[in-house]
Amino acid sequence: MRKLSMTELNRLTVDEFKTSEKIPIAIILDNIRSLNNIGSVFRTADAFRLSAIFLCGITAVPPHREIHKTALGATESVSWTYYPSSVDAVSNLEAEGYRVIAVEQTDDSIPLAEFHPEPDGKLAFIFGNEVHGIDDNVLEITKECIEIPQYGTKHSINVSVAVGIVIWDVFSKLKFSMNK
Repeated sequence: MRKLSMTELNRLTVDEFKTSEKIPIAIILDNIRSLNNIGSVFRTADAFRLSAIFLCGITAVPPHREIHKTALGATESVSWTYYPSSVDAVSNLEAEGYRVIAVEQTDDSIPLAEFHPEPDGKLAFIFGNEVHGIDDNVLEITKECIEIPQYGTKHSINVSVAVGIVIWDVFSKLKFSMNK
């Protein structure tokens, strides 16, 4: 066994990425305080060729040295928009036909394994602040909520890790349904 070289991986250039067809999934970051988490989310969005990231509230925006450390250039390929309010981002995405889903532990959330995306729909997932989660004003206008079941002593997962788990799960479900 050997690792593939960079040329063998056949990666897209930034220009090719920008013009390529995207997976119709967007990420809404609601008041994320860690610049490293923001950069990691950009890397995940690039890896799965997601349509966009929406940076809201106190979430920092590129260019920023600390975001770049973990994004490793993904801020150049992934489309992003800043909104002062996550509520506005949710409203605009719903108006554009996105099915907006909060990722939070609530009395109405369903386990991620039970979430079934429509193969032809546009999805937007909201991820909240590392300490306080998704803002209550955002949860009030969100119609659906999923959660990642956890079985340890902690009641949360790092936000960039949660993004990776949710996006991989949904991406896998969509890819599987397209290949049937």
